[in-house]
Amino acid sequence: MNSNAIDTPADSAGPRVALALAAVYLIWGSTYLGIRFALEGGFTPFLLGGIRFTVAGGLMFAFLRWRGMRMPTPAQWRNAAALGVLLMLLGNGMVNLAEQSVSSGMAAVAVASAPLWMGVFSALRGEHPARMEWVGLGIGFLGVLWLNADSSLTASKTGMVALLVATLAWSFGSIWSRGRDLAPPAMNAAAQMLCGGIAMLATGLLLGERIHALPTPHALGAFAYLVVFGSWFGFSAYIWLLHHVRPALASSYAYVNPAIAVALGAWLAHERFGAHELLAMGVILLGVVAITVAKATKAKAR
Repeated sequence: MNSNAIDTPADSAGPRVALALAAVYLIWGSTYLGIRFALEGGFTPFLLGGIRFTVAGGLMFAFLRWRGMRMPTPAQWRNAAALGVLLMLLGNGMVNLAEQSVSSGMAAVAVASAPLWMGVFSALRGEHPARMEWVGLGIGFLGVLWLNADSSLTASKTGMVALLVATLAWSFGSIWSRGRDLAPPAMNAAAQMLCGGIAMLATGLLLGERIHALPTPHALGAFAYLVVFGSWFGFSAYIWLLHHVRPALASSYAYVNPAIAVALGAWLAHERFGAHELLAMGVILLGVVAITVAKATKAKAR
């Protein structure tokens, strides 16, 4: 089965789609704060992601093989490795790096621009946006520029660049996966996490990252949450969505995650945001909503 091969109204209305969307909406919105807690408690950026995805992917892979699922083919392993580098190493790894100097809520707001970049990469593949999609892209990019000008994000140039790289890599990987020879969704998720986790471990060690003492109980709890909920449930749900619904719907988590991340950051970590950041987030989300509505309208017209 090719990625994004199934896309029918019945699928979109099904309870499985609703559950998968709930997972990427709610769980992924909370993982930004989980990453912050893990980093504050003794983990380092790339080793955090490397251990997380190697454990999550390895256990999931072993379970699926035990249940009799076929091993990915060599071509499927190659594609999983490429996606592991794009989504895990460059996507999640750069978010981890950014959260050393950028609040968890701000990281989620910056990553909210992912559907805008997905629209650009889709256009480069020959899937030309409709007029309203171009309007949405323009609005969204204005919001991104506004967010990066005179906001708390500019206090950390490293964090700002890391979040841009993360968003570009995640968006390109999500679009690149369409039509590729991939294993079934569950095995594909396991293979991507395993390959990406190993790449992150290698990167962390090459960069000199070391965990010199046992992380705090708070950090270990956050790490366990990231493995079980963020990786097994959240990432697996996202991979499943990429196989079964339109990219616009699969990427719609981007305008729910920031609200959840900002609310949790303010509640549990006392993060604060000014009117500048909140208004910029509103402009970004307006652009994303315009793109999503335009894609849905275009699909119904076919």
